[in-house]
Amino acid sequence: MRKSIIKIMLFFVTATFIVGCDNNSDIDQKFTIAVISDTQNYVDFTRQKAEGYPIDAAELFIEQMSFLAANSEKMGGDIAFATSVGDVWQNYEIGMDEGHKGRGLKQLPRIMRLAAEKVNAGVRDFELPLTRRGYDMLTATGIPFSVAPGNHDYQYWWTVNPVPDDPEETAKFIEDKARPNTHVGGYDTFNSVFGPNSHYFQDKKWYINSYNGGVNSAQIFEAGGYHFLHFAFEMQAGDDVLTWAQGVIDKNPGLPTIMSTHDYLNPKGERMAAPSMDLDKYDPLGHNSAEEIWNDWIKKNDQIFMILSGHQIGQAIRLDKNEDGHNVYQILSDFQGRGKAVNPNEKPTRSDSTGDGWLRLMEFDFSEKVPQVNVRTYSTFYKKYSFEIPQYVEWYRDMEQNGMSDQDFLNADHFSIELSDFNSRFGEPK
Repeated sequence: MRKSIIKIMLFFVTATFIVGCDNNSDIDQKFTIAVISDTQNYVDFTRQKAEGYPIDAAELFIEQMSFLAANSEKMGGDIAFATSVGDVWQNYEIGMDEGHKGRGLKQLPRIMRLAAEKVNAGVRDFELPLTRRGYDMLTATGIPFSVAPGNHDYQYWWTVNPVPDDPEETAKFIEDKARPNTHVGGYDTFNSVFGPNSHYFQDKKWYINSYNGGVNSAQIFEAGGYHFLHFAFEMQAGDDVLTWAQGVIDKNPGLPTIMSTHDYLNPKGERMAAPSMDLDKYDPLGHNSAEEIWNDWIKKNDQIFMILSGHQIGQAIRLDKNEDGHNVYQILSDFQGRGKAVNPNEKPTRSDSTGDGWLRLMEFDFSEKVPQVNVRTYSTFYKKYSFEIPQYVEWYRDMEQNGMSDQDFLNADHFSIELSDFNSRFGEPK
């Protein structure tokens, strides 16, 4: 349960903090971590003009990656690290991988909305090449980055609890608010793009370790006078992943550590999986819930101070104390449901959802006695921050945080975090 509410301060500023840092003396004290959240709808081969879609959603993805590359430290900006929290592309195969078969899971029928051959060709010929094109922009700058797989990035999907055929059982199923649960598996597609031997990571000194072929990885990057350790975890990672990660931590003690993973917080700030994709519920031998990852690994390692996630549409932040009494900041960012770019004059529908170019930009500021992180939400489509768009609440609030006040919704995408115990944990910047 939530132990305390994080101190959030709204900053009414109009100047950007990404482009053109003029004071070289500030570069070591201020840097940005960019969070790339759920780009699946941009990359989806069906959301392009060639398939009858109103826009080429791919252009929004390329705009995002171009922005990140142009504002990386290597190019004169202040983005020191970028992390994708998954669902990089959209489509998958229907089937089950050998690992899940070996654990005794049953594959139940699942309907694919398009012919399998068309889907497989769309992934192979459009979605993966587009993904590579975007991440090639990042790697050309030399910026360190990571990619955690989302459920759409696994090779296979299947159903584990379909609606019963019997009418009485179906009625009880509906009464209990049960939903068909989707399961995912298979690393081959993701690792073919983002494996440790890819040109993105091979021979990169900052890419220090990987597990399960690359769906879990570890990086060390330097910023703000510190060396940071970062983990990218597969979705609802299992005990074997935690054991691997503990070994990496043991070899890199004392470094301020961030973890990115696809599914961790829901929009209410709870560590709960979406009911339709609770991997731990149906495969506890292969997966852990977010709460189990918190209890078994995060709160036991004092150097972990931040968790980043996507998957569940909306935004949330929570603060908990670890076993040493220190703060762990947990942040959800998922903007994939936003669709004004497709249909600007109408109320967006689910088919309009692309993401509207929104990114999370987290500026770490070590220039003050108490360090802080200024969290901003920026659209590369509108080329504006959330607080600069008068219709921002009208466009997005009811879909993402229905019932939240206008000001609270604005604050949820534009706030600052005081890292009140950072210096006492990790020392002064060097």
